Amino acid sequence: MDLSAAVWRKASRSSDNGGQCVEVAMNLPEVVAVRDSKDPDGPKLLFTRPEWQAFVHDLKAGDFDTLA
Repeated sequence: MDLSAAVWRKASRSSDNGGQCVEVAMNLPEVVAVRDSKDPDGPKLLFTRPEWQAFVHDLKAGDFDTLA
């Protein structure tokens, strides 16, 4: 998939001191793309909008808190 038009943004809670951050591009017509901010040319994860919404919902609900 061509991601050249992606507008990447980092979470507002992320710092600029090299932490573990992801960037998200939500301006694409069919998918939400996610990448590692430390490796912007590396692999990307692609989610459909419903998949992304479900992921964010579960994240906010704490469903992944015990995975660390």
